[in-house]
Amino acid sequence: MRACLLALLLAVSGPALAVEPGERLADPALEERARELSKELRCLVCQNQSIDDSNAPLARDLRVLVRERLAAGDGDAAVRDYLVARYGDFVLLRPPMKPETWALWLAPPLLLLAGGAIAVLAFRRRRQRPVEADALSPVQRARVDALLAEDGDGRHSGHEGGGRP
Repeated sequence: MRACLLALLLAVSGPALAVEPGERLADPALEERARELSKELRCLVCQNQSIDDSNAPLARDLRVLVRERLAAGDGDAAVRDYLVARYGDFVLLRPPMKPETWALWLAPPLLLLAGGAIAVLAFRRRRQRPVEADALSPVQRARVDALLAEDGDGRHSGHEGGGRP
């Protein structure tokens, strides 16, 4: 029971460990805004984590930058716009749908559909392909016929357990 409780505590507190005490703002309202913004911004090193969850040095620098901009009086949108202007739409965990980001939004489903279509076509071809009875060369066919004839005559092929009982 204690192990489960400890595991649950670690799982819940894990993301909070990325923000270091020295980064936190004294004003709880500003700190909460900074945390919410940090959850929307991608760590450019980790790429699938927010800067709020990442321990990478660049993520720390971005968290500090967000807090500096908020402390200077910038609004949430202004901070977000500043980071997008500096790092591009890729810094957002949910980039906006616009021509420059269509590849980010459309590539995964298109690749999934293409992979599915290729798999279906390959499966259909495999089912429609006739089984070739003469897949053996004439020399191999003669050898198989000779072995079958020996086995049919009741003689063994010379290997232990090679014939029928």
